[in-house]
Amino acid sequence: MQTLILASTSRYRRSLLERIAPPFEVMAPGVDEALLAGESPRARAGRLSLAKARAVAERHPKAIVIGSDQVAAAGDRVLDKPGDEATCRAQLGALSGKSAQFFTGCAVVSVDARLSLTHLDTTTVMFRALSEKEINRYVAREQPFDCAGGFKVEALGITLFTRIDSHDPTALIGLPLIWLAGALRTAGYLLP
Repeated sequence: MQTLILASTSRYRRSLLERIAPPFEVMAPGVDEALLAGESPRARAGRLSLAKARAVAERHPKAIVIGSDQVAAAGDRVLDKPGDEATCRAQLGALSGKSAQFFTGCAVVSVDARLSLTHLDTTTVMFRALSEKEINRYVAREQPFDCAGGFKVEALGITLFTRIDSHDPTALIGLPLIWLAGALRTAGYLLP
């Protein structure tokens, strides 16, 4: 069986892939993630997921490489990882009573096998009206500073929403496993 590589340093993606994949390696893709002028959040997620997979696949042409990227947006505003408590509280305050979209790109690439599969999942999250006290309690307890949007849906963050519209609940965490399982089967990995 070919070597499988996750082109990501995200602990969330690694944890998700461990659910379904045979043993795999993890490598940093080393891709510049800067926003390009005029680039939509959807296009950015697709571009970066493929760029990450290709960057590692070029260094390991015999391997099957998975690249993924997620871009969150509320209207035209991109919601990056907050990085600190104050930014996280401000971001969640701005999202109170509103919706946000999460675009999760995923690519599976192998240079030698001439394989290049891509996918883009869109998840819409509707936030309930959040009080300042609720936001403060949530941020203090969860500290989701390394998560796009400033929450962890797989943990306490689920209490912040009225609804989530998604075709694949794992995409919101960072890796669309339903699509990825099919792509890995296409690449020759035996999954149930």
